[in-house]
Amino acid sequence: MFITLLSVLLTVMDADTVVHELEEFTVVSQSRRNMQSSPLPQSHIDKSFLYTHFSSSLSGSLDAIAGVQAMSVGSSTSRPAIRGLGFNRLAVIHDGIRHEGQQWGNDHGLEIDQFAIDDIEVVKGPAALFYGSDAVAGALVLSSNRRPARPFSGEADMFFRSNNLLIGSSFRFEGMHKHFFWRLGATYQDYADYAVPTSSVQYYSYQIPLYKRRMRNTAGREADAAITLGYAGYTFHTCIKLFESFHKSGFFANAHGLEVRLSDIDYDRSIRDIDLPHQWVNHLKVLSHSVWLRDDITAELNVSWQHNVRQEHTEPVSHGYMPTPPNTLERKFIKHTVTANSNVTYNVAERHTLRFGASAEMQNNSRGGWGFVIPDFKTYAAGLFASEQFDVTENMSLIGGVRYDFSHIDISQYSDWYTTPINGEDAHIVRSQPVSRNFNSFTWTIGMTYAKNDWMLKVNIGKAFRTPIAKELGADGINYHVFRYEQGNPNLEPEKSYQADISVGYSNPKIKIAIDPYFNYFTNYIYLCPTSGYHEGLQLYAYSQSRVLRAGFEASVEYKPWRFLALTTQGEYLFARQLSGDKKGYSLPFTPPWSILAEVKYLFLLNKRGQEGEIGVNARITGRQRHIVPPEKITPSWWTLNINAAKNFETNKIKIKLSINAENILNKKYFNHTSFYRLIDVPEPGWNLSTMLRLQF
Repeated sequence: MFITLLSVLLTVMDADTVVHELEEFTVVSQSRRNMQSSPLPQSHIDKSFLYTHFSSSLSGSLDAIAGVQAMSVGSSTSRPAIRGLGFNRLAVIHDGIRHEGQQWGNDHGLEIDQFAIDDIEVVKGPAALFYGSDAVAGALVLSSNRRPARPFSGEADMFFRSNNLLIGSSFRFEGMHKHFFWRLGATYQDYADYAVPTSSVQYYSYQIPLYKRRMRNTAGREADAAITLGYAGYTFHTCIKLFESFHKSGFFANAHGLEVRLSDIDYDRSIRDIDLPHQWVNHLKVLSHSVWLRDDITAELNVSWQHNVRQEHTEPVSHGYMPTPPNTLERKFIKHTVTANSNVTYNVAERHTLRFGASAEMQNNSRGGWGFVIPDFKTYAAGLFASEQFDVTENMSLIGGVRYDFSHIDISQYSDWYTTPINGEDAHIVRSQPVSRNFNSFTWTIGMTYAKNDWMLKVNIGKAFRTPIAKELGADGINYHVFRYEQGNPNLEPEKSYQADISVGYSNPKIKIAIDPYFNYFTNYIYLCPTSGYHEGLQLYAYSQSRVLRAGFEASVEYKPWRFLALTTQGEYLFARQLSGDKKGYSLPFTPPWSILAEVKYLFLLNKRGQEGEIGVNARITGRQRHIVPPEKITPSWWTLNINAAKNFETNKIKIKLSINAENILNKKYFNHTSFYRLIDVPEPGWNLSTMLRLQF
């Protein structure tokens, strides 16, 4: 095999070119092509899905997919999770590059404009073979590689959400001339404090009234821009892309310490102002994506630089021995990330394909402000992988691969900027000791796909790993946004996971059935364990490791008795149990309960032009979550009724699409177990009407 790989590399270096016609298509990266034949369960999402299920964030829009959750803080900030695992256990791949922001934070969203995405591949299960550390739960593979087909075309979207009075618009223009193409895009949205179906919430036994049932100081605004310049030849495609995202939003004032009760700020004077405390985030991403084609060989190279700046501002208030700070800048993080990866796919024979590649990444994250959660750190990582696919028969394929990763992390020492009396002397307490550690791991996967007639079977067994991040190794400070004191552990070992996935599907023009069971075992799962101690008035959470067992499934059925009617039901279930450690016998924090989504959809059809629209009514039913980790509270069961509709119109030059979503139309009060605000008795947003008008020209 390695002789074959060497010959492939030499062939690529001397590659001539083959001819591909210049038609409109999406330039699919080799990582995505491999995932399309992967034995792992996956879902493909296109733009029409994002428009129909439009939410205020990309994670919220994906929440309608079985096995995908949006871990939210308020109405505008949410993080994606797959099968209950998110943060640094889920790789987000944007045009071949792993997106790197401040994803360690519970209140940090994805700095990606959902209107700039053409399609999404949701990969469930260990995808470490192709993406290395962080792909324990799977990957969200985002693509904006659709190439223009005309000299000039464009799209314009205008949207509105009633619950937080969100108003926004998005524009995209694109064109091509001979082999050269370009795209420009921009999005802006502004939203107010969101409304909840309750008049008060409770925080540490304090009853907090809500003015007009709105979560004060949760307003915000977001601006995004994207530029693409590219060349598409017959055998060579390359482009340079620039993405920039800016987001400023307030934190629910009463959740950021009880001192806000003494504040002079009139939080109820306006529902659109952004007072203290608030955050703003700016993320700049520049990337290059190139693909070479020759005969049976495809080579891909991706290079990027990302610059993430995040600031958190709050009223300066003294805590313990800390005097009143000189300004409002509580925390500041500046993160630089340089990433490069390459891979080659070689069709050795009609039924035999080899793929190999390499990746490297460098990160530098520096902190600022008078508050402390994580120290300065630098990381370096590199990986190599090789995989092989052999089509045993016309219906069955065997797929396997191995990967080796190495990473190094340097964590700087940090001491308080103020003194604390210790044994009669004033001293600057050291919050973070210097740490320098190396990590390495082999991962592997082996699987099978079998398809015959209307049946599809996938089986996969794999190992994944994740290196401890700087927060887990060196945190030591108050995190007000999630109401706790967090303490790291510099002796943590890399997290290792073994998982088995099975996917069975049956599909014909009338009915589609799919079931995806999985079994997941962690030898040393890392998580923030609640303790019985308190520090500076907040409960102490310390990072620890334990053996964990997770198992569950997703299932779906779609039945079309007639061309104009579709009946759909999908559900998910997850069981998690700690097998060792201080919380042996308990579940894991924020484990989602079972849920079912049932929908009846009427399709507007025209004989020659296909589907022209739809209207659907769905009910989401979520079970009671009693498998918790104290001090978590049991979350009651709930259900909501929702309506969505979309209609397409077409003139000679313009295509128009109107989408309307009505969520929680009965204005039910319920709590989402994966929402961080449920810890202070904050329910999910009340009823909401979303409308979107899209023009294509």
